[in-house]
Amino acid sequence: MKKLLLSISMVLIGITVLGQYQNVKISDLYSPNEPTISMNPHNTDLLMAGANINSYYFSIDGGYTWTQGTVSSPENGVWGDPCVIVDTAGSFYFLHLSNPATGSWIDRIVCQKYDIETNLWSYDSYMGLNGAKAQDKEWAIVDRANNTIYVTWTQFDQYGTSNPEKYSNIMFSKSTDGGASWASAVQINEISGDCVDSDNTTEGAVPAVGPEGQIYVAWAGPAGLVFDRSPDGGQTWLDEDIFISEQPGGWDYNVSGIYRCNGLPVTCCDINTNSPHKGTIYVNWTDQRNGDSNPDVWIAKSVDGGDTWSEPILVNDDNTDRAQFFSWMTIDQANGDVYVVFYDRRNYNNANTDVYLARSTDGGQTFSNFKISESPFIPYSSVFFGDYTNIVAHNGRVRPIWGRLENGDMSIMTAIIDEYVDQPETIELSKAPIQLDVNYPNPFRASTFISYKLREPAVINLAVYDVFGRKITTLINNQQTDAGKYTNAFHADDYRLKPGVYYFTLSTSQTVKKQKMLLVE
Repeated sequence: MKKLLLSISMVLIGITVLGQYQNVKISDLYSPNEPTISMNPHNTDLLMAGANINSYYFSIDGGYTWTQGTVSSPENGVWGDPCVIVDTAGSFYFLHLSNPATGSWIDRIVCQKYDIETNLWSYDSYMGLNGAKAQDKEWAIVDRANNTIYVTWTQFDQYGTSNPEKYSNIMFSKSTDGGASWASAVQINEISGDCVDSDNTTEGAVPAVGPEGQIYVAWAGPAGLVFDRSPDGGQTWLDEDIFISEQPGGWDYNVSGIYRCNGLPVTCCDINTNSPHKGTIYVNWTDQRNGDSNPDVWIAKSVDGGDTWSEPILVNDDNTDRAQFFSWMTIDQANGDVYVVFYDRRNYNNANTDVYLARSTDGGQTFSNFKISESPFIPYSSVFFGDYTNIVAHNGRVRPIWGRLENGDMSIMTAIIDEYVDQPETIELSKAPIQLDVNYPNPFRASTFISYKLREPAVINLAVYDVFGRKITTLINNQQTDAGKYTNAFHADDYRLKPGVYYFTLSTSQTVKKQKMLLVE
């Protein structure tokens, strides 16, 4: 639970020094923690992040620079557990706990929608209100087939009590109208937990969407790690939870320098049509099965819709007895790669902490590990890190997010990881099927020229987009019968465009290239 209410104004955050993977400090104002991040898959330069209690951060250049603001909710209040998502139209949402002026503390889950035109938060809707019961640790996902938002969370009959007659349960709700309204919350778990907010409490419900619209979710609690699913948009759920794995040491355990560390699970599903692992469900968590001072990162996978699960697969590839903790997983739905970010102490004999990224390209069977933080840090238990890190990826553009403590001050960081973006450019240019040049002039005022080269005839599409991924115009969409170089003019005045960043893309049936251009006054 969070104990601070922050108030901050719009600022511009800059970039740190370079390393193997460039690290960017998103914010160090007001001790941010428990970060969340989301990326628009239609324009991966657009990212939104959030942090406790009410801070949000917006980037239009792929995460190199960020503007910062705060979310307010006059009616429902803002009280942490931020979760940022993006829908199919490119609208971002910030879900959080409540602290209403009237009513009980954290008595509902609140959803607010970001207006990219006005930079304002519009909808202030909520779900799960159930008398004085506490609603906590929500997470959300968008079904990209129909734009439905699904949310799962923990409901406490009475938060923090050890009364055996008070229970915790996993709840579910959804919105089919862009967050304006929410379905009545329903309980989906079979076995309830206690209300202590520790190992025997049911927590960690992170929903995932399957290839045919199924909803999948796993959580931790008194029965270990368990799984549930709905085949019909949340109308019906399994009568019995499906067991995934024990969680030795529980999900709430001690790590030196961390006020509270948990190994709560994250659920993802590969829905990429072209992936050989389409339909595979993954659940990621940490636990202490290898020793109390040696938590490790694990994944279990199911290839039959969650009926059966693999034995736990070790994600961290070190041979030490040092701690790995606070993991989060995502799937790049453009190629099926699995990514896990986590804190790692493999390189030290003390509490020095790095951040590592693990990647699997074979359906979670094996993982390669990479250190992505530029330098280690030492956390102190008196400084709250929150309950999670986060990560997002699409088409090889990967943006993890984590908390860092330095000189007693918290900050949240990301790393610029573009593993496969524009991978065809690694081909010798003379053999590349298409080549898209930078426009000239750039920056430009009224008009600019866009050139491209074809190695062979192809059906090509050349289009211009604004920074939010909305198409301005299609310059070409036809068969080019000859190889060679082509040039097309783009006249911004024809579309009454405002000064700012725009994009142009050149695509064939197999390849997409993108360049950025700047329109000035």
